[in-house]
Amino acid sequence: MPDVDPFSPTTLGPVTLRNRFVKAATSEGRSPEGLVTDDLIDFHLSFVRGGVGLTTVAYCCVAPEGASAPGQIVMSRAALPGLRKLTDAVHSAGGAISAQLGHAGVVASKKITGVTALSPSRFVNPSTMEYCREITVARIRQVIDQFGEAAQVAADAGFDAVELHFGHLYLPSSFLSPWINRRKDEYGGSIENRTRFAREIAQRVREVVGNRIAVTAKMSMDDGIKHSIWLTESVQTAQLLDRDRNLDAIELTQGSSVKHQMYLFRGDVPIDEFASVQKEPFKTGLKLFGRRVLGDYPYRDLYMLDSARQFVPAVSNSKLILLGGINNLDHARTGLGEGFDFVAMGRALLREPDLIARMQKDPTTQGRCNHNNKCMFTVYGRTHCVLDPEQVNGGPANPGPTPFTVQPAQRPTVVEE
Repeated sequence: MPDVDPFSPTTLGPVTLRNRFVKAATSEGRSPEGLVTDDLIDFHLSFVRGGVGLTTVAYCCVAPEGASAPGQIVMSRAALPGLRKLTDAVHSAGGAISAQLGHAGVVASKKITGVTALSPSRFVNPSTMEYCREITVARIRQVIDQFGEAAQVAADAGFDAVELHFGHLYLPSSFLSPWINRRKDEYGGSIENRTRFAREIAQRVREVVGNRIAVTAKMSMDDGIKHSIWLTESVQTAQLLDRDRNLDAIELTQGSSVKHQMYLFRGDVPIDEFASVQKEPFKTGLKLFGRRVLGDYPYRDLYMLDSARQFVPAVSNSKLILLGGINNLDHARTGLGEGFDFVAMGRALLREPDLIARMQKDPTTQGRCNHNNKCMFTVYGRTHCVLDPEQVNGGPANPGPTPFTVQPAQRPTVVEE
């Protein structure tokens, strides 16, 4: 494959982007009332001014009961004025902006939403020990409509794209997992049936937005959990979504927000930092069993590439976005050279919002992120890199109500990588 210039303009559906760098969704902690703030606008402007082609607003709930953490934006008409102010600011700075749309499903906590979480089948979240009720077919239809309504809000607010969160065992992703999905109807059993929910969401969103904006999805390749999502079936899921032609791109991810959360992040496991924002008995439980629950996976550059390259020959209509361990220009060029159309960066840009511009000026630039993952616990307050001297609010403002509600989508997921 000929060399692809990472800084060359390219298209994502109907949108032209100035380059092939995407700021991955990260839990931001900058919308405490569920509405856009100037702080959130400044957060995304830092990445656009720092050179990214597309920045992603993390985890915009399609419904209040779909929240995974306090203070997340709900995509309603009430949010429109602030969302429009955000998109206008990004466009004025020369960038493009996407809204990540999600429903947390089993990742949601009743302590946050006030209602019992939804799941494909009855399930107990092993991280929170909260019961999740089985979603009915009628409720599935409502959630599909909610994704469509949220996409309409995004289009009306001036977003260039929406990213459908089909990863990390959030509600659509949990349907893909035989560990959680034990249904006997048309949404359970075969991988074709388990993919049906995600496909219907994508179809509904495309029907709503047409070709006004791009439609992408973040999809888990595997989640590091026995008897859950793995490549043999996720490649088929990608093919089914690709065949429908409702998605302009698929961003490939790994891990979950339910168990073994460090499988997504890789690197240091910040047990002490997580424990510091918990009340008893969770504080002691984290110190004793946190590493076992979160998992412990060493970091390496381009750590998702081995799995992600399996999707290149399988997908023909949708573009592919590579995520995971991209910290310099050589990493980006490697991904593009393997057939990916874009590269997405999370922690590296959280550490250095201007990293893309500096790499363009000096191709030998190396990202400073050392994967200590202490940024993860800052989602309980205001997400930031703990090594950035410019950041204020160095500690979390509000302790989380339960452990591991940190969204990798992610935020949690603080970062989607």
